[in-house]
Amino acid sequence: MKHLTADVVVIGGGTAGMGAFRNARLHTENVYLIESHVFGTTCARVGCMPSKLLIAAAEARHHALHTDPFGVHLDKSSISVNGEEVMSRVKSERDRFVGFVLEDVEAWPAERRIMGQAKFIDDHTVQIDEHTQIRAERIVIATGSRPIVLPQWQALGDRLVINDDVFSWDTLPESVAVFGTGVIGLELGQALSRLGVRVEMFGLGGLIGGISDPVVQEDATAIFGQEIPLHLNAQTETRLNDKGQVEVAWTQDGESGVFTADYLLAAIGRRPNVDNIGLENLNIEKDARGVPVANPRTMQTSIPYIFIAGDASNQLPLLHEASDQGKIAGENAGRYPDIRDGLRRSMIGVVFSNPQIISVGARFTQLEKEYGSRLVAGQVSFRNQGRSRVMLVNQGSLRVYADRETGRFLGAEGVGPALEHIAHLLAWAHQQHMTVPQMLDMPFYHPVIEEGLRTALRDVAAKLA
Repeated sequence: MKHLTADVVVIGGGTAGMGAFRNARLHTENVYLIESHVFGTTCARVGCMPSKLLIAAAEARHHALHTDPFGVHLDKSSISVNGEEVMSRVKSERDRFVGFVLEDVEAWPAERRIMGQAKFIDDHTVQIDEHTQIRAERIVIATGSRPIVLPQWQALGDRLVINDDVFSWDTLPESVAVFGTGVIGLELGQALSRLGVRVEMFGLGGLIGGISDPVVQEDATAIFGQEIPLHLNAQTETRLNDKGQVEVAWTQDGESGVFTADYLLAAIGRRPNVDNIGLENLNIEKDARGVPVANPRTMQTSIPYIFIAGDASNQLPLLHEASDQGKIAGENAGRYPDIRDGLRRSMIGVVFSNPQIISVGARFTQLEKEYGSRLVAGQVSFRNQGRSRVMLVNQGSLRVYADRETGRFLGAEGVGPALEHIAHLLAWAHQQHMTVPQMLDMPFYHPVIEEGLRTALRDVAAKLA
């Protein structure tokens, strides 16, 4: 057993861990980075980048099949999908993105990167497999997360897949049952459907895309329900049939049916990887899920010299958030005991479905509880919005929220065309603590989809005190 001493140990070599390692080294060279599987980000390997590659292919086919309303007529029988070529591009470009990440990792001293499963022995000591023990003054937990898989699905064997598996396919299957109607399930489910895969989606609670605003939720359900069979609040039983296919028997609202698929895609959420790192050997404060509680501005846990960042922190499981948290945790671990608040940006979330779903600032249900009767909402429907109609993407709605008394912009939720761009404008306004009248003083060009945002802002402005 090798024994080392360190100023800082970072457990986890993903987005947050790499950020923590990089920033801790600005204050001390005696830093070690431990990874149990592969260095690199979930986003680049099996998350946001390969999923967008699959979505891009799906959009190409979808547009080709829907040109008739513009007076452009294609021979639809000649539009085909070569699953092997689709997946080849996905994996090739994915590997390219991963390569850029690994270039950064490989530039770091090899002796400072240790492979193996790290576990706490005590609040200053971690052991990596059976080969190394490190006594560290400060420790950063950045162990990421993993997909949640229900026990009853295990009997499906290799017919049970997670998003990681999708991006290893050599070709596209004929059918997939998607369990989970949040970000991952909706993005992958719609992309596969648009590529010609037979898809049905299953969820609980009646929600889709993480939307909390009931007006936006109703719109989104109607829009996506026209394209994909949705079972948003279904009781299900799954089994393998005699042909080795997945059978999903479902009941909902007095209706029932059976969907037969090649695979069940588990996309009901992710679980922080903190249940196998020896936290039981620490006297550390944890939340209901067993995740160490941390100050969101310092990433410091109840043990002052232990920090947590990224998906493992159970705060906001987004790449830019993991990057910010890793930077904060690494800097504070590196210069400990000089603890400083880091920059936490306004919340921004985008589901890259079509139409896109966004949330900015605070969500509707959160604001309802906090502001009560002071909360006012403005709304726009994209059904008759000029530029949206020109491009035949005129569906969905956007809702913006404000404080009736101060006029301050508080947040937004929406489903509609090109909302990833509107989401950034709103997030910048939110972080600058702008009021709705100040936002309306900003320029809006004509004709652009952003004019729909102005309509919603005018609607909420009329309701301010």
